[in-house]
Amino acid sequence: MEPEEKVGWTPLSHSDEDLERARSVPDTPQTRAPTYRLAWNDQDFMTRRETRSVRLQLELLKPEMTLAERGIRSTVVMFGGARLPEPGGDAWAAKNETQKKNLLKNSKYYEQAREFARICSRHAAESYYREFVVTTGGGPGVMEAGNRGADDVGAPSIGLNIVLPHEQAPNVYVTPELCFNFHYFAIRKMHFVMRAKAVVVFPGGFGTLDEFFETLTLIQTGRMERVPVILFSRKFWEGALNLDFLAEQGTISPGDQDIIDYAETADEAWAIISEFYKLGAAT
Repeated sequence: MEPEEKVGWTPLSHSDEDLERARSVPDTPQTRAPTYRLAWNDQDFMTRRETRSVRLQLELLKPEMTLAERGIRSTVVMFGGARLPEPGGDAWAAKNETQKKNLLKNSKYYEQAREFARICSRHAAESYYREFVVTTGGGPGVMEAGNRGADDVGAPSIGLNIVLPHEQAPNVYVTPELCFNFHYFAIRKMHFVMRAKAVVVFPGGFGTLDEFFETLTLIQTGRMERVPVILFSRKFWEGALNLDFLAEQGTISPGDQDIIDYAETADEAWAIISEFYKLGAAT
């Protein structure tokens, strides 16, 4: 589709046309000066602290436009630890024998995440991959399992990666055309929930907790519609969090814990979502 077909005809020059013209001007001291560059094509200018608000807007707009153009209306978001290996894999993140033992024990959730993504993706196929599209943070561990499960059944999936101090590349199972990279955590988290019809949280660490509590707060405060929020492994999460204690102390309201459901298997998680939206049984 041509640009004018998307936004309507205009007699004005398109920015891509001006970019080509700017590249073909004679090479002179004036045209080599940084001030002569088109502002939006000047990387030095676009990365200044003063243009942060523009970059925030662009990070919000770029994925939003792409997903809209692909017709993706809703997602199922999968949060979980980057350090969880697949069964039989290497506990590369372990710092001691206790961590190694526990990471290997919890590797079962990699396979559950993979199977859950398969179930979601089979259902997504019924809407031509416009509804319940699997979305992860695009990294390793549980995120890889989610994208891999979608790939297992030939379905597209979204990866919302982020630039970190240590080297990180998206996992190979993210659909390339739906693989995004972010500088701002805040905008990335907005994209996680903007289309979410369900949020499923597997065992994880600080990043997983951050994403989980962001979602929980939005629902608790009425800033986001109620959607299924499912924690995988009641034992893990009740060991990590004591929400009943918060209710006893009065820092959350009695019943706030009811925003959360628990599941132990992929089938149980999908059953919660299916019941919430009155969908058919998993296939």
